[in-house]
Order: sequence, then C-alpha cells, then structure tokens
Amino acid sequence: MDMHPLETRQRAITLLRDGATNADVARALKVPVGTIGAWKHKDRATRGECPGAHHSTCPRCDGQPMDSAAYAYLLGQYLGDGSISHYSGHRVPTLRITCADSWPGVSRETAAVLLRVFPHNQIGRVRKAGCHDLKVVSKHLYCLFPQHGPGMKHTRKIALAHWQQEIVDAHPWEFIRGLIHSDGCRITNWTTRVVAGERKRYEYPRYFFTNKSDCIRELYTDTLDKLGVTWTHCTRHGNPYNISVARKQDVALLDVHIGPKY
Repeated sequence: MDMHPLETRQRAITLLRDGATNADVARALKVPVGTIGAWKHKDRATRGECPGAHHSTCPRCDGQPMDSAAYAYLLGQYLGDGSISHYSGHRVPTLRITCADSWPGVSRETAAVLLRVFPHNQIGRVRKAGCHDLKVVSKHLYCLFPQHGPGMKHTRKIALAHWQQEIVDAHPWEFIRGLIHSDGCRITNWTTRVVAGERKRYEYPRYFFTNKSDCIRELYTDTLDKLGVTWTHCTRHGNPYNISVARKQDVALLDVHIGPKY
C-alpha cells in the first residue's frame, strides 16, 4: 500500500520529468528509492512510454506477444485472490496469487498460467498456514494490471481497461474460470419435498461466486450474461456478496468449462 501523501508523489513525478535521478528525488523527498522507481515506471507506462526499452519484454510497452487466454485466466485470479506489493527496499513490484492447499490442481494451473504470461520470469512460492502464495516479480506488473491501487480492491472502483475487455470478450470462459478458481466453488445443495405423502431428499449442484467488490461481481455477471448463463443474487445476512448459478442447463454448461476445484 502506498502510504505517502499524494502531494509527495506529484512532486516526485514533476522532478523526475524534469530529469532528476531516482536517487536524487528519493533523498530530496525522504522516500525509498524503490518507491520512486515504481512511481516513475507507472507514470511512464500511463503516458505510453516504454520503461527499460532495451530489455523490455512487456506486451503493453513494446508489443511483445502475450498468451491472451492465459492472461484472461490470470486476470480472474488476480481480481479474486491476487495483490501487487512494492516492498520497502525492493526496486521491482511483486504479484502474489494466493492458492489454498486444498486445491493443488488449481495451484498447478495457476503456476503454469503465470509462466505463460511471464515466460522470462521465475515463479516463487511462499508457504502460509493452509495456503501458499505464487509470486512473480516484474517491473511491468503495473502495465498489465492497471487495477492496482492503494487499499483493498472492494474499497475502490475496479474497471477493465479497453484492451483488457477485448481479451475477456475473446476468452470469456478463461476469465470466468479464473474468478471461480479464486473466489468461487461448485457445491451440492439439497432440499426435501413431499411426494405422494412421502418426504424425499433431492440434491442438485450449483456454482457460487463470492466477492465483496460490487465492481468485480459485476464483471463476473456481465461475462455470464454474454455467455447466456442465468445467475441470481443470493443475499446472506443482508450482504449481496454471493452470485449463484443453479439452473440445470447452466450448471451443465459451467461443468463443461469449469468443473469442481481440484
């Protein structure tokens, strides 16, 4: 999280655009040089410049090819259980995708997708209680995930850039798969009915997607709408955080493209 005042950041950008070095600006404003470097990179990326052109492998900066299907899945994972951090003393930001130990297949798929999107980077693993983070370090994370910003995602507006929406439109199932693998599940519900005087139990599968962000839930439901999948809000304790897909034909369609976590 960026804890520095907006005025400090704006002053830093002004000095950098005037030709000051990262080290000089860091000393003048008493800000870590790694933070200054991140601000400079994000400013140049926003203006369409190519940071580190001589060594760039970024699809957004220099037109390098990108596996769009893999990116659509990774974008869903990032919006659900991903974060980008710029640690003090580090010059380059880190993307972390949190994976539950209960679903090793999802973890393997996420790691494979990270390698497809970042073929020139190494994928790290940080173990935690009951889960682990898959991480990749790249100076181009802000280019590829412009949704990054201060604070938790559900406390601010999340919208896709035009080029991201084009990728999601081209690979909607991969995007939905990433979202469900992060913040969704396939479960079996049950109910009872009285038939011919006898109460019988019925079981049926359904998919849930749960996220506190209104914007991220809307990205999920908008994509389902384009795919012709019927969904409903499932409000619990007054919170509209759950999106349910329960119609038999829609569950069958999600089973073809998503399936249970594994």
